[in-house]
Amino acid sequence: MKLSLPNGRQLTPGKLLCIGRNYAKHAAEMKSDVPDQPMVFLKPSTALIGTGDAVRIPQASSEVHHEVELVVVIGTGGKHIAAEDALDHVAGYAIGLDMTARDIQAGAKERRHPWSVAKGFDTFAPLGPIVPASEVADPQQLTLGVSVNGEQRQHGSTEHMIFSVAELIAYCSSVFTLEPGDLIYTGTPEGVDPVEAGDVLEATFSAGPGLSVRVEKEER
Repeated sequence: MKLSLPNGRQLTPGKLLCIGRNYAKHAAEMKSDVPDQPMVFLKPSTALIGTGDAVRIPQASSEVHHEVELVVVIGTGGKHIAAEDALDHVAGYAIGLDMTARDIQAGAKERRHPWSVAKGFDTFAPLGPIVPASEVADPQQLTLGVSVNGEQRQHGSTEHMIFSVAELIAYCSSVFTLEPGDLIYTGTPEGVDPVEAGDVLEATFSAGPGLSVRVEKEER
């Protein structure tokens, strides 16, 4: 999957850096503490799908949840990027979904194992069309939400992020060298919920076009 910007530039997706518990109310609904620094986990680029594609519920899971998120597309890479310069490294923004096999994640938490399997199945990172960064005046003043079969499930604002987009870029770049095409899934507000085969998910944000995916059960 290539990342296409409206100006014709194309980027090859690299690292999918995902942020956990970046909204206090979501941390509360998961009965988790609010972190004192960004909680980062990774998804493979093979998890990416686009609007019109299908999320596949894997045979290994019976409880997959939607998590709607603002996604940051890195356009200019760097290491140890200062927070005050961080937004200059952004090529664009999109709405995305962090699909989570919640039953597998719960088992991993009990065993103190990583979340990679629960988060990393193919199709578990739907991504909408990219809006140029120049068209987003303030990424901390965006609304986002998701509906399932026309029923609103999540609705929130990026102003309630615990760590801002700039802070996330600065932190992630202190650990990983950021490269053009890297994506940062910035965390989800409260209201996560299970999906079933046959559902249609519509994710929206106030900066631009939304994302529509259907849900299917993976065949053996």
